[in-house]
Amino acid sequence: MSDPPDGTPAAPARRTPNPRQAKTWDKAKRLAALRDELQARRWTTAELAGRFGVGQRSVQRDIDALRLMGHDVVEHHGKAYSIPKSGTLLRPAEALAAYAAVRLAHHHAPALNGHYRHALHSISMALPERIRHTLNASVNDTGATPFAERHMERVAAAWMDGRVLSFDYRRPGGDTETGNELCVYFVEISRTNLAPYVIGLERRRRGQVRTFKLSRMHNLALHPDTYEPDPDFDPRAFLSDAWGVIGGGSTVTVTVRFAPEAVYRVLEGGFPNATLIRRDGAVEMEFRAGVDSAGFPRELMPFLLGWGPRAEVLSPPEVRAAWLGELREALSRYDRPPVLP
Repeated sequence: MSDPPDGTPAAPARRTPNPRQAKTWDKAKRLAALRDELQARRWTTAELAGRFGVGQRSVQRDIDALRLMGHDVVEHHGKAYSIPKSGTLLRPAEALAAYAAVRLAHHHAPALNGHYRHALHSISMALPERIRHTLNASVNDTGATPFAERHMERVAAAWMDGRVLSFDYRRPGGDTETGNELCVYFVEISRTNLAPYVIGLERRRRGQVRTFKLSRMHNLALHPDTYEPDPDFDPRAFLSDAWGVIGGGSTVTVTVRFAPEAVYRVLEGGFPNATLIRRDGAVEMEFRAGVDSAGFPRELMPFLLGWGPRAEVLSPPEVRAAWLGELREALSRYDRPPVLP
């Protein structure tokens, strides 16, 4: 192409995209994204088809292509696929967020301090050396409870290898259940006390999914029997009504009225399963919570009592009575002059 008469250089000719090349690039980007998703968690072909907007046969061909590229795509019972991670794939912001979360548990709940320290060190290796020293200096080497760490290792071995876990369990009232046999489904850290809990199918006693506090589990051993995980178990659904770890069963809705001086904090939110029902200077909220074997929302009580005189439980009557009983007992014990030495 010649220059225009005024001497201005002609604009470069626009290249017409090659449809075949564009299609190749699209597939390459999809394969890279598919690899990342499979490294993050297990996916079924139907889920991946919806994720990428293609048919399930296209997803299956992409999985075959990843295998030809050398990726270790693992098939789980013919229903889902994943790729084991090699090293850390965390971006800097993700690594910092994970570090902060694990450090929170390390700082406030020392039951698994040894495991937390090693996890923090591993996460810090994904971050630049210039900040790694400060991160590692923030970790205390105290408060370890080796028995809890050994228990968690047994739980992890049972879950990873699909082995039934046998143990005895000390119930909150002091009684001991012996000979429990658990198919581990999940491990949860309670939001109320940051203690680890083990969730799974207890096959001998009730044949239902139950929750066990790790510190109350004793005489842990790997049973000779193996098990397959329940593909229908959804930890999000099981814990959806939990204020800590009590979930998967019945719930109760508790209505609470907060005094005006607490309204600003209540309206900041951050409370699970909470619904605002009235605002008139004060605030009334409904909280849905899972109940224990006695039908009581035990994990919700510390939250209710923590507001002191700034919150009043309105209903249901049995929760209000328990809340008032705790306050009256505290008053009867401590509403008197201190005894001086």
